Amino acid sequence: MGWWQVNADTLAGSRFVVSPLAETFASLKLLHAGTGAHPGERDWLRAHLPDYRALLAADPVTARLVRAGLGRDWIADFLTPTPREGETFAEGVARIRAAGPADARAHLRLSLAGPLPAELDRDDLPERAAALLERVWETSVRPYWERRRRVLEADAVARTAQVGRGGWAAVLDSLRPGTRWLGGSRFQVNLHAYPPREVSGAELLFVPVTPRTGWVSWEGRERYALVYPCAGVLAGDRRERAVPAALGALLGPARAAVLVLLATPLSTTQLVALTGQRLGSVGRHLRVLRDAGLVERRRAGRSVLYSRTGAGEAVVEAPELASGHDY
Repeated sequence: MGWWQVNADTLAGSRFVVSPLAETFASLKLLHAGTGAHPGERDWLRAHLPDYRALLAADPVTARLVRAGLGRDWIADFLTPTPREGETFAEGVARIRAAGPADARAHLRLSLAGPLPAELDRDDLPERAAALLERVWETSVRPYWERRRRVLEADAVARTAQVGRGGWAAVLDSLRPGTRWLGGSRFQVNLHAYPPREVSGAELLFVPVTPRTGWVSWEGRERYALVYPCAGVLAGDRRERAVPAALGALLGPARAAVLVLLATPLSTTQLVALTGQRLGSVGRHLRVLRDAGLVERRRAGRSVLYSRTGAGEAVVEAPELASGHDY
């Protein structure tokens, strides 16, 4: 397993950061895999996979670059520059384009765990990678970015609130398969047999993405990042978060949708983004749910977060409601 040595001060100073470049690279990985983990991903792939495959079919060198760069156990480092807070997509992809050709080739040899194919022994690899990511961003990510950004921000707020409730160990254990707090200032970041890294004193970032994927990256010893898939309840299309028929009949479909979403703490603004309902409507639903004892609220920094109470959990998880049967 791979693990990082992280002291308490570094964890306390770590941040959740939304990165359009990381979201685009995660989307590239999903296109490369060609298989969605849930209906939302499968719908997205049906819309965008044909264009992606046609693009690579017309450009065999870039197709080989993608296969080599994603590797089996290691992603070529120049493809995943460590995210920076507030960085735009254009600023992030410029760092890929600025990578040295010799460095890019060396990174590909590492991801391949072997020699570089002759067709990739060239100097335009960073330019090709940047151009491909720009294409994926413009055609397959940017049209959805405002909604995705709100979903990712909602996940970051929920994780931050979870730190306040249960400490960092609970958060680190739940980020993605393979992450785990081992104790003794050791954070397991994946299941690969990589040497441990001393991260204490560095900038540590946690970066959510909507596709079901993740990776780690670093810049020297100054900045480290762990990219992880955002919470499942937020990752899919709205249609995936179906409200059981009986629950909708009991509370009304719109109010029931709010209650279903509150498996993780969310603010009113985030609920508006996720449900598509108006701010006033969401506020009224929350007030009724609170009066009924199904939802509670509390402050996390400058945000007010709503979450289900035990009674709310019982209502959502009740077998006769979850199965959608009317009695």
